[in-house]
Amino acid sequence: MGLPLLSTVLLAPLLAALAICLLPRESRDQIRLIAAGAMTLATVLTLYAYAAYDTAAGGMQFTESIPWITDLGVTYALGVDGISLPMLLLTDVIGLASVFSSWNIEKRPKDFFVLLMVLIAGVTGTFIARDLFIFLLCYEVVVIPIYIMVLIWGSTKRVPKEYAGIKLTIFLLMGSAFMLVGVVSLFLEAGGQTFDMAALVEASRTGMLSEDFQIFAFLLLLLGFGSLLSMFPFHSWSPDGYAGAPTAVSMIHAGVLKKIGGYGLIRLGLLVLPLGAKFWAPLIAALAMINVMYAAYIAMVQKDLKYIIGYSSVSHMGYVLLGFAALNAVSITGAIANMVAHGIMASLFFSQIGYIYERTHLRSVPELAGLAHHLPRLTVGFMLAGLASVGLPGLIGFVPEFTIFVGTLSVYPVCAFLAIAGIIFSALYILRMLAKVLFGPRVERFAAVPDEQGADLVPLLLLGVFLVGFGLFPELLMGVIRSGVTPLEPLLAQLSGAPTLLGGGF
Repeated sequence: MGLPLLSTVLLAPLLAALAICLLPRESRDQIRLIAAGAMTLATVLTLYAYAAYDTAAGGMQFTESIPWITDLGVTYALGVDGISLPMLLLTDVIGLASVFSSWNIEKRPKDFFVLLMVLIAGVTGTFIARDLFIFLLCYEVVVIPIYIMVLIWGSTKRVPKEYAGIKLTIFLLMGSAFMLVGVVSLFLEAGGQTFDMAALVEASRTGMLSEDFQIFAFLLLLLGFGSLLSMFPFHSWSPDGYAGAPTAVSMIHAGVLKKIGGYGLIRLGLLVLPLGAKFWAPLIAALAMINVMYAAYIAMVQKDLKYIIGYSSVSHMGYVLLGFAALNAVSITGAIANMVAHGIMASLFFSQIGYIYERTHLRSVPELAGLAHHLPRLTVGFMLAGLASVGLPGLIGFVPEFTIFVGTLSVYPVCAFLAIAGIIFSALYILRMLAKVLFGPRVERFAAVPDEQGADLVPLLLLGVFLVGFGLFPELLMGVIRSGVTPLEPLLAQLSGAPTLLGGGF
């Protein structure tokens, strides 16, 4: 029997957390090395899976299945396809980068890295679970570490960390409650025999799930996953959460936690409840446009770097929602790719903001100027993330956004036009921020701030490789995603008629 690859990827951070628990608090170097070693192992194995994945065959690969709770039909079932594999890669790359972004943490490093490892394991589980019960279990694991980490290691720069932590947790638990009701309803309606996602998809295709039920259940999932995805009007927790969180949590929050929402809408909402997805698609498109335009406008008037990137993230999630709402293979491929692109560039942004904040205790744009004169490597990180955020060709953000626009234009032409116009707003606040923070007049008080080196340089190098690599060679990303979306084309073709909620496209 070969190595259970996905179980190893899932258990590596959990075993690291256990090993760290057994170390004395004074063993700071060993704690950091165990965390870095576990995430390096997980990342290497995920890269192997990514390279070895057979895109021609598609479907679930590297599967594992062990019966667990037989009375409920729960199985420890793991696997990845062209939709979940990029999400897994995103999780491990950002997880590894977050370890090095926290390398110099002074306050209770043992507790911090234990919680960080548990958090990463929980997010990993949501993307590789093939059983809906395991999916929910892993999601619930995510919520508690985030709250504790914000509460203990968070920032009080603009909002009290207690406020940010409890607000973030309330919204996540609220979304979890809607998801739980939707999942239980789905389980019972499908016969109450199994949580296996493939079996639920089959139940939907054989007519066990009526159209009325699908519309109701999809709304529950939309409220749950939409809250996680920062869909308007459930978005306000996100910027406050970024502002109050330590750097590693901001990276994981922006990079992968939000993506569970988009992934869940596709994996559960579209595949299991397609008629519900069709019914609510016009409303999703309308809310997506509010995300794009409203959040971009709010970002333009922010002064705090974390709030600028926080509202920028809300705006970018609007593109993901728009790609989903168009319900065609091109737009959904773009939506998945855009989740990966945004995860990389937002995590790079937060790692650079975290670095400068830890050394200056400043992150307000008017207080920072001329950093490029003293911190050239930090400047490269800011520029890469910023230019990718505005969709510069050759970087990771261009092809996914272009694909979303192409897929959306024939379905919601007005929304597509507004989304394209939203890029102009993004360029305004991103380029203005870069100009003021990096290329203002020389400020001598920043001359004593050391530039990134050693462990601090790892997030820039690691995330930068993927940001540029997937930008120059987009087929490395798009090809894998396409192998996961292509099997959905017959289903999407059936849904290509006019949506029913608001009487058609905008």
